[in-house]
Amino acid sequence: MSERLAVRKTYKLFIGGAFPRSESGRSYVVTSSKGDFLANASRASRKDARDAVSAARKAFPGWSGATAYNRGQVLYRVAEMLEGRRAQFAAEIADAEGVGARKAGELVDAAVDRLVWYAGWSDKIGAVLGSANPVAGPYFNLSSPEPTGVVAVVAPPLGSLAGLVGVIAPVIVTGNTCVVIAPERAPLPSITLAEVLATSDVPGGVVNILTGSAAEIAPWLAGHMDVNAVDLAGADPDLAVTCEELAAENLKRVVRPPVAPVDWLADPGTDRMTAFLETKTVWHPIGT
Repeated sequence: MSERLAVRKTYKLFIGGAFPRSESGRSYVVTSSKGDFLANASRASRKDARDAVSAARKAFPGWSGATAYNRGQVLYRVAEMLEGRRAQFAAEIADAEGVGARKAGELVDAAVDRLVWYAGWSDKIGAVLGSANPVAGPYFNLSSPEPTGVVAVVAPPLGSLAGLVGVIAPVIVTGNTCVVIAPERAPLPSITLAEVLATSDVPGGVVNILTGSAAEIAPWLAGHMDVNAVDLAGADPDLAVTCEELAAENLKRVVRPPVAPVDWLADPGTDRMTAFLETKTVWHPIGT
């Protein structure tokens, strides 16, 4: 039997629930931590970023209008599907991060557990952040959190799956939609996660994933007038400053990159959920 030729895959973008090629036609080579060829990945352009924002905006009313309980169910379904592809994710993490098979499997398990953890918060974050405010007058005063809108995310370069889940899950569980720039050096877990999202119950456009250069794409997202917030978890200091300056144009919320490396396996707390929530206060008269 003759030796079989390997099928060299070109990974595509994930926009609006579909997998288009970059409109620019560009791609780049993805290698393992040892420098071995793994695949080709699409190199997203400014136009791709605009398309992703449009898809995220279109999906926002339906996703933010869904019940918190339903969003939790959807995230739990993503965790189920991710665990079903554990072997593939473990192999991609081992190649990307240069870790052993056992460690890679533990990192996949951590990502699954993190999705389940955030799914559990979906119908509780409102009770934690909301309140009935004491007032002196014939009315109720109630505050409740609401999603801020479309969030642009620069995924962290370390933790190709755990870090990715750690920045996406807190954004969408509270009703936001997002456009995510995958780690340029290790994008394969991101696109495989996109395949999981596409076969789960996540509506198209809730999560959009772009591969390519964050330095090229992030400034366009930071300056886009239909993006409401920016998470710069994976941006280097120079890129972070550029994005902050552009985000100031329409007063976007900005989460700056961490000063010290983040342990994406540690308890994340609620900070990333609350960073992309607005507080709505309602005054309601009572009595006659």
